[in-house]
Amino acid sequence: MGDNVENKSMSMTEEERVALCQKLDRELDDFIDGLEKKRYTEGWPEDRWEEEMDKHPFFMKTVPKGDEMSPLAEGLAKLKYDPEENTPLELASNYKEDGNFNFKHKNYRLAILGYTEGIKVRSDNAEINASLYNNRAASHWHLKNYRSALFDSERALAFDPKHSKARLRAAKAALEVAMYDKCVEHCSKLLEKEENIEIIDLLNAAKKNKLLKERDTRKKERREKKKEETKSVIVKTIIERGIKISNCEDEDDIDLSKLEPCLPGAQDSIVHLEKGVLKWPVLLLYPEYQMTDFIKACPETVSLLNQLEQLFPAPWDEENKYNSGTINVYFEGWDKMPHVVDPSRNLGDLLTTKYFELKAGTPAFFVLPRGSKVERQFLETYI
Repeated sequence: MGDNVENKSMSMTEEERVALCQKLDRELDDFIDGLEKKRYTEGWPEDRWEEEMDKHPFFMKTVPKGDEMSPLAEGLAKLKYDPEENTPLELASNYKEDGNFNFKHKNYRLAILGYTEGIKVRSDNAEINASLYNNRAASHWHLKNYRSALFDSERALAFDPKHSKARLRAAKAALEVAMYDKCVEHCSKLLEKEENIEIIDLLNAAKKNKLLKERDTRKKERREKKKEETKSVIVKTIIERGIKISNCEDEDDIDLSKLEPCLPGAQDSIVHLEKGVLKWPVLLLYPEYQMTDFIKACPETVSLLNQLEQLFPAPWDEENKYNSGTINVYFEGWDKMPHVVDPSRNLGDLLTTKYFELKAGTPAFFVLPRGSKVERQFLETYI
């Protein structure tokens, strides 16, 4: 009976065999579908390249804590990077080899990492150190990191002053970062060994650019000097006019930076001097309608009334309440009280009125219909 059972379990019909295969296929598909699918989107972030590099079997120097490493990866890491298995020269050479591999494949950032690790070994072999710095300079050059390329090229030259490739790259990088004296210096040393059209062109470019840079510097200095002189004249004129400026205790505190308008978009409308006349930005406020007018450059010799007549009638004044004969003009003085002024007087005279204090470099005046309810309400806010 037992034999019969065993035979029964061993024998399968073709139909049963097909069904079993299909079942196994489905289970395999389900298993694969259940696996975590993960896209590798981060790459090697710039601030974690060295950390990520250490996880790579060909770069690992030690076995990661808590992680199991394959025997092959562990063997590779130990053979190639373990300080106990390699001399400093061998380690530096191995890292250089890795850097060269990535350089050839245009993986310049990875190449830099490899060369950097080789430099960190601090081998006492000048040739390998010069080569590591030179190769890292080449990688930086391809990434347009010209300052780093210059630094590494000069480090290579410190180990090997006769390294012509490093010197040529140092000259080129110096030209790119506008360090023309360095470029001339390196080109001159290269030309001591051989006459080369590329180096001669590089030298001429450095000399020409140096002259242009010096010319531009002189122009800029002249402009700055003239600007400062103009500022000085403006400040001197304001002091001579006797205009009181907010937050300036005495004349020494007066500076044009304190006269820059605070209004959005009005920063370029700072007071300026034209043919001996101060031109001020002026703000006119209409409290009744919460409207404003901004005059970019009102000459001190022109009356406020003249400016207002050019603005009236205002498009928002449907009742025609605002005209030169029906308004009062006020300013808020340093005593925090409103003071009425005669708008027919020149702006320059108004700025020297008793109690007037210039704030944010912009004279401001309130314009209200004379004898109106809104004028009374305005004055009551100060009581």
